Amino acid sequence: MSDSQLEFFRHRLLQMRNEVLERELDVKERLHQREVFADPADRATAEEEHWLDLRLRERESLLLHKVDDALRRIADREYGYCEKTGDAIGIPRLLARPTATVCVDVKGQDERIESQFRDR
Repeated sequence: MSDSQLEFFRHRLLQMRNEVLERELDVKERLHQREVFADPADRATAEEEHWLDLRLRERESLLLHKVDDALRRIADREYGYCEKTGDAIGIPRLLARPTATVCVDVKGQDERIESQFRDR
């Protein structure tokens, strides 16, 4: 990858990182808000929203780790190459998923294997 392409993706990943951190702060604020509801239906709704916020926070945390890993790969000039084959991942895939670590062919193989061995 050229320096200008790496800089483009670095900027894009930094923007993603800032957005994730903003959403994480919003979720943390909602998680710390504890209200007492007299109505069991209201309490059940609040607990469901709390559970969804916890799940969102977990997913955002995983995404943050992927973004940080991609930024490290840019600094090491390893970004844009498949971890399994060493081939170029391709600009269209990186535009769609800037945190991608494998090329489309490898990802397709992994998904086929996963679908065959997944519990149904």
